[in-house]
Amino acid sequence: MATLTATPGLLGHAVSYALASAGHATPQLLPLATPCEGWDLRTLLLHVSDSLDVLAGGLRAGQVGLGPPPAGEPTGYADPVACLRRRARDLLGACAAAGAEERLVAIADRELTVNLVAAAGAIEIGVHGWDISVACGIRRPVPPGLAAELLPLTPLLIPRETRAGLFADPVPVPEAACPGDRLIAFLGRRPQPGGTT
Repeated sequence: MATLTATPGLLGHAVSYALASAGHATPQLLPLATPCEGWDLRTLLLHVSDSLDVLAGGLRAGQVGLGPPPAGEPTGYADPVACLRRRARDLLGACAAAGAEERLVAIADRELTVNLVAAAGAIEIGVHGWDISVACGIRRPVPPGLAAELLPLTPLLIPRETRAGLFADPVPVPEAACPGDRLIAFLGRRPQPGGTT
């Protein structure tokens, strides 16, 4: 794990990309399907919001809780885009407060540095930013710089043996595919128009 590194702004870059995609999510689009099988856009936005909340809590507490989410729908979920924006601000604040130090964060039986937890969050948030863009009909590619930084980290943070139930199997893409297409394909998405998993 010592070979894994991520730049400090990686999480912020992924969050900015996801928020830009979510800016296109109108109430009329919320029932539409996403590349995440069985999820509509509203469910996806709330999932990303919950992920941001878990990450922020983990960075603050030094431990990520893996228990079930609370029952019922918390206040603020009526507008999933506004909820996502609030949680994004909270996460970026927690990340800034955690600093660049190599403090450890416990996740189940593992410990990762703050930097690696932020990188894992950037992977999830980045790929879901693409999912959101597809559901909104704009299909914004993952920014090349962000994707290029995430690509070498992804197989190390999401190895084949732990991805079941989290991500579909990788989808083949041409060798000449751009970094964004290679990233989403590795995480089970089909970059071609009309392709979903």
